[in-house]
Amino acid sequence: STKSSSVDESEISHFNALAASWWDPNGSSRILHAMNPIRQDFIKRCRSLYPPPGYSHQSKLHYLDIGCGGGIFAESAARLRDTASVTAIDPSPEVLAVAKQHARRDPLLLEPGRLTYLNTSIEGLAETLEAQGVVQQDRQYDIVTLFEVLEHVAYPSSFLEKMLPYVKPGGWLVLSTISRTWPAWFVTKFMAEEVLKMVPRGTHEWEKYVKPDELRQWFRKLDGQGEEELGRLGRWSEPVVMEVMYVPGLGWREVGGGGKGIEGLGNYFFGVRRE
Repeated sequence: STKSSSVDESEISHFNALAASWWDPNGSSRILHAMNPIRQDFIKRCRSLYPPPGYSHQSKLHYLDIGCGGGIFAESAARLRDTASVTAIDPSPEVLAVAKQHARRDPLLLEPGRLTYLNTSIEGLAETLEAQGVVQQDRQYDIVTLFEVLEHVAYPSSFLEKMLPYVKPGGWLVLSTISRTWPAWFVTKFMAEEVLKMVPRGTHEWEKYVKPDELRQWFRKLDGQGEEELGRLGRWSEPVVMEVMYVPGLGWREVGGGGKGIEGLGNYFFGVRRE
């Protein structure tokens, strides 16, 4: 569908209610804290498969983190040695207030340009960057991340289309989400929300989950666009897929065969490179 906004108000209010506990490592976001190391590993894996032309270890990366929440990933990316800047956006002012407050604890994150939080949706990003004085050629990023967001979006394809122009040629779009399968329902809805109460009830809607194969097909279809659309949305590599599972007491672990094996236990990472 081509609805104009990707922001679902009921999703925003759900995450606003969790804002205060975002940085509590034992709170409702503890699974996201545990996921951070594997997010970093997956980005490294993607980039080592196709090193960008002219890349050297002196090259510094620019990140755009969409739906950054309280900043769990954005902060960790901003601390990496090869990071030039992280721009992190979220439509919820309450959650961003928590992110900004937490970032003030680390002098490194206060260096000008290192970590910038913007209260905007993807639809409002171009205007917001313009208001910040970011010039046109700096509005594309080496790594655009979308972690645990796609399963909360009502119209995933139009949402993704709005993101693609922000990935620079040779750059990566990296996301993690949940596959729409019965095992995923059992693990993420029944066990996590109802039985173990690891995440608050109502966090997920099974109908909104997207399968890796659906994403794969969607990116393949982009190749058939006309010249103008191709210029805007780009041509994309074959995706890198990694299925993961949360093991209580051990954290997140890779499972399955790169999205080709037991596709559908639940959570997975998906990376595509703009050609």
